[in-house]
Amino acid sequence: MLILASASPRRQELLRNARIEFTVNAANIPEIPLEGESGKTCAERLAREKAEAISRESPNEVVLGADTVVVVDGLILGKPVDDRDAVRMLHLLSGRQHEVITGVCLIGRQKLRTGNSEQNSFRDVRSETTTVHFSALNDDDIRTYVASGEPMDKAGAYAVQGIASRWIWRIEGDYFNVVGLPVALVYKMLLEHGAV
Repeated sequence: MLILASASPRRQELLRNARIEFTVNAANIPEIPLEGESGKTCAERLAREKAEAISRESPNEVVLGADTVVVVDGLILGKPVDDRDAVRMLHLLSGRQHEVITGVCLIGRQKLRTGNSEQNSFRDVRSETTTVHFSALNDDDIRTYVASGEPMDKAGAYAVQGIASRWIWRIEGDYFNVVGLPVALVYKMLLEHGAV
């Protein structure tokens, strides 16, 4: 069975909604961009590190790691560390477009279709990018939103499926990627590796 190397309730809900069976074993990896790292490289690296950490514990299982970052003007926004950081991020996003990038990594063993029990190991790392357009926010909007608590465990300090939906007037690409997991890409990868 697939192991999701993430504690994200949103990722878990997306997999459940897609009827992809999984268990959870969250990896404890620091989600810190490296100096000079692009958003795509960062998201893919963190997804790979999460999957590798859990794969070492469960080497005979298929493990899915994922990490989502928000990028505006080349600046990577992860999860805010406190209210002030959330306010800073929301000011950066206000009235502008940004990219949401989710890196996904699938590690496991693929059963060969030769009729015997031989298996090949695989490590597949990919990412999905979605462009999000934000309306302009005033100070009261931001203060009230941060006080709701919703931004605190979200990349870029907002949840597209929550209160922040009132300010998102256009999305170009995979909506579920913005929620936290590009489900269609993950399913395609699972199919390609015979994991579903």
